[in-house]
Amino acid sequence: MTSVMNKGVLGPCIAEVMKSVSSLPGAEPGLLDCFQNMDIIDEEEFYFYQDVCLLLRTVEYYHDTYLVKTPCMNSDQTGNRWMMELLAGHESRCYRMFRMEKHVFLRLCNDLLENYGLTGSKNICAAEIVGMFVHMLGHGVGNSVCRMAIDVIKPPDPEFNEIPEEISRDTRYMPHFKNCIGAIDGVHVYASIPPRDQIPYIGRKGIPTQNIMAVCNFDMQFTFACAGWEGTAHDTRIFT
Repeated sequence: MTSVMNKGVLGPCIAEVMKSVSSLPGAEPGLLDCFQNMDIIDEEEFYFYQDVCLLLRTVEYYHDTYLVKTPCMNSDQTGNRWMMELLAGHESRCYRMFRMEKHVFLRLCNDLLENYGLTGSKNICAAEIVGMFVHMLGHGVGNSVCRMAIDVIKPPDPEFNEIPEEISRDTRYMPHFKNCIGAIDGVHVYASIPPRDQIPYIGRKGIPTQNIMAVCNFDMQFTFACAGWEGTAHDTRIFT
């Protein structure tokens, strides 16, 4: 004998799903009425309606995610008004424009204002100044900055003809470390990588990172930097 089940066993799931789906554009009239007189169902129908619920939930999710979208790049403002609208608007807008999340951008602005003397002018606020700068860095100008770094991050004396005073004046190090030119180490920096490409970048930190090797001299100036290696790359591999 086929066992029977009351529709109450399914809970409010079918009713909620059908109500949501029937309200979607293009839904057949009377779609919700099909399930109104379903007082008792057998076991086979029970599992069938479970599959129907799952399918309709999927349709509802697809509709809300891909068909009904929150407007993003729709501003008609400029200048400071555009900046304020951007910081109060769509979550992804700030990241697309500045390559950083809202709270990171605001912290950067506050840090520059409070600790490094950044000020606005009569016609432009400090946040807009920072916004234009990081926008240029994140949209092409960054490549030029990287090429400029080759001329900036370098030893003051490329031939290393002079022995650093920190060594020459200290009998503990002289003459044993007279050829020492600085210190070298690696650091893991978080990297924003598409999910499909993350595996080579997830090392012992458990998150996607780049393993960056850097060298500094005795004046705490960076004289060399090597970025771009995956987080799984060992320090010795980068060094060689």
